[in-house]
Amino acid sequence: MSWLRALKETARSGMTIERTALEPLVALRATAGLALVIGLGLAFLGPGAATSSAFGAFMAAIATYQPSWRPRPVLALASGLTLAVSTFVGYLVGSRNTVAFLLLLAVWTFVAGLWWAVGSTAGIIASGNVAIMLVTVTLPTSVAQAAGHAAMIAAGGIVQALLIVLFPVRRWGAQRDALADALAAEADYARRLRHDPVAPFDPQPLMRARDAAAVTARQARRRPAELHGARGLAERIRPVLASLADPAVGAPAEGPARDRVRELLAAAATVLDAAAHTVRHGEHGEGARRVAPALAVLKAAEAPEAAEALRGPALRAARRLAALLDDVRETAEPGLGRTADPAEAMLRPTLRALLAPAARAVRAELRPGSPILRHALRVTAAVCAGYLIGRALPFGHAYWAPMASVMVMRPDFTQTWSRAVARFGGTLVGVGAATAIVRVAQPDTYLSGLLAVVSAGLMFVLMRTGYAVAQTFVSAYVVFLLGMGGVRWDQTVPDRIALTLVGGVLAMVAYAVYPAWETPRLRTRLADWTAAVGRYAAAVLGQYADPAGARRADVREALLATRDARIAWQEALARAEGEPVRHRGLSRAAADGAGEALAAFGRNAMLLEAHFPDRDAAPVPGAAELARALREATAEGAKAVRERRVPRWEGLRALRASWDAPEPGVLRGASEQLLEALDELSEALRP
Repeated sequence: MSWLRALKETARSGMTIERTALEPLVALRATAGLALVIGLGLAFLGPGAATSSAFGAFMAAIATYQPSWRPRPVLALASGLTLAVSTFVGYLVGSRNTVAFLLLLAVWTFVAGLWWAVGSTAGIIASGNVAIMLVTVTLPTSVAQAAGHAAMIAAGGIVQALLIVLFPVRRWGAQRDALADALAAEADYARRLRHDPVAPFDPQPLMRARDAAAVTARQARRRPAELHGARGLAERIRPVLASLADPAVGAPAEGPARDRVRELLAAAATVLDAAAHTVRHGEHGEGARRVAPALAVLKAAEAPEAAEALRGPALRAARRLAALLDDVRETAEPGLGRTADPAEAMLRPTLRALLAPAARAVRAELRPGSPILRHALRVTAAVCAGYLIGRALPFGHAYWAPMASVMVMRPDFTQTWSRAVARFGGTLVGVGAATAIVRVAQPDTYLSGLLAVVSAGLMFVLMRTGYAVAQTFVSAYVVFLLGMGGVRWDQTVPDRIALTLVGGVLAMVAYAVYPAWETPRLRTRLADWTAAVGRYAAAVLGQYADPAGARRADVREALLATRDARIAWQEALARAEGEPVRHRGLSRAAADGAGEALAAFGRNAMLLEAHFPDRDAAPVPGAAELARALREATAEGAKAVRERRVPRWEGLRALRASWDAPEPGVLRGASEQLLEALDELSEALRP
C-alpha cells in the first residue's frame, strides 16, 4: 500500500480502543502496592525516595501484565532489580560526564534492543528500564543518594512481588484460560465439520496451550490435576475429528453414515465445551448434567451395533473419539484428574538457566540483515539523537524525547508508527487533564501522591483496552508524581508535549530511514513452512513404513515445527499487510493461495496420522519411498520458493507412475491428495 494509506491505517489502529475483559482485582493489587511504597516513602524517607520507589513499583506492575507464562512475582522482581541497577550505573556515569552518559545510554539502549531476540516480554522490560533510567538518574545528588534511590526502586519491585505471592488472584488463571481456549477451539471445529467436512483449523490455541503447559519445577508440584493431561488429549482428538468427518477416509458424504457422523460431532462439541468450562472455572456441576446426553451418543459408538451405521476407518475413528473424550472429561473434572507427576511435566528453565540460551539468541541476531539488529541500531540512534536534541532545546527535562522514542519503537513498522501516534495523542489528553486538575486543586505532596496512585490504578485497569488509553493515564501519573517531588506543572507540561512529539517523530523517521520490512521476507517464511510440513508428512509416512521401529516422538516434533513455521508465516503476513512497500514478488493473492495449499497439505498428512498402523502390523509397501520422495521434493520446493521460482514435483509424479498393480493400498489416495495440494502451491506462485 502507499505511504499515505499506511500512515492512516497505523494511526487509526494506534488510537483504537478495544473492548476486552478487565481484571479489576489484579489492577487493585498493583495499585495497592504502588500506594504502599509511595505512602511509606513519603512518611519516612521524603518525596525523592518515594518517587524512586514509585517508579520501581510501577514498572514492576507493568512487567506482570506482559504476555509471559513465567510466575508473575519473578517478572516483578526482574523488572525492579534491573531498573535499580540501571539507575545506579546511570547516575555513576552521568553525574560526571555528559559524553560518558551518552555512551552508556547508547550501549544500554542497544542491548535493550537486542533483548527482543529473547521475546517480547524481555524486550518490553528492557525498553522500560532505559526509559525510566532517563528519569531516575536525575533524582539523586550524590553516590550515596543514588544507592538509596536504587534500593528504593528495587524495594518497589519486591513489594509488588510479595503482594502477588500473598494475595493471589485467580491462581493458575492464565493456564486455565489457555487450555480452555484450546478445548473450546476444538469444540468449534467439531461443529464446523458437521457442515464442512474439510473445514480449516487454526492450531494457534493448541500452541498457546502447549506454551502454558511448560512450568517450573516448583509449579509442577503444585499444578492442579485438571491442568495435567487434557492438553495432550486435545492434541490427539483433532486428527480423529478430521478423519471422522472427511469423506475420503471417513463416512460417505451423504446417507445414514453421514447423519451418524454429524451426531457424533455434535456430541463431541458438547463434551469439549463442557470440559473447557470445567477447566476455566474449576467446577463442573451444571456442565456434567448438560453433557450426559452427549456422552450417551458417544457411548453408543462403542457398542457392537454401531457397526451397522459406520464401517471401517469411520467406525474406528468414532470409537477412538469416544474413548478420548471420556478421558478428557475425567481429566478435566476437579477431583477426577490424576495427580500431576513433576517428572512428566514440560519444565521451564529458571531465569538463571535461561541466561545462556538468551545469550545465544542475542548472538544469533548479530548478523547483517537481522531485523532485531536493525531495530537495536535504529532505537539507539533515535534515543541518542533525542537526548541531544532535548538538551539543546530550551525546555529542560531532556529525557522526555528519548523516553518517548524507546517506549514506542518496536521491531516492526506497524507497531512503531501506531504507538507513536497513540503516545502523542494520549500524552495530550493525559497532560491536559492532569494540568487542569493541578491548577484547580493546587495539590500538596500527599494529594499529588494520591492523584498519582489513582492515575496508575486507572491505567492498570484499562491497560489492555489500547495503548492510547494507557498512555493517557501514564502521562497524568508522571505529572502528579513529579509534582509530588516538587516539580511545578508549568515546568513539565509544555516540555513533555513538545519533547514527546520530538521523540515520536524521531522514532518514525528512524524507521523510514532504516526500515526492516517484513514483506521481502515473506518468501523465506513460506519456504520454511513448506520444508517443515514436508518433514512432518515424511515422519507420518515413516510410521507406515516401519510400524514397529518408528518413533512416534519424531512425528510430534515434526508437527510442532510445522506449527511454529505456520504461525511465523501468519504473523509475518499480518505485519507485511500494513507496510508501505510493494509485494516484492509475492502478491497478497499468491500468499493467500500458497497458505491455503500448505494448510491442505498438512491436513492430508494429519489424516494419515489419525490412522497409524499398530506396532505389530506389517510395513505398508511404498511408504518408505513416498516418505523419502516427499522429504526431498519439499526441501527442493522450499529452495525454489526462496529463489522466486515455481516449485516442480516431477520426482513425486515419477514415483506414483512407477506404482503398478497391486496398488500400495492407502498410499495411492494419500499421495494423490498430497500431490494435489503441492500442485496448488505451485499454481499460487505461478506468475
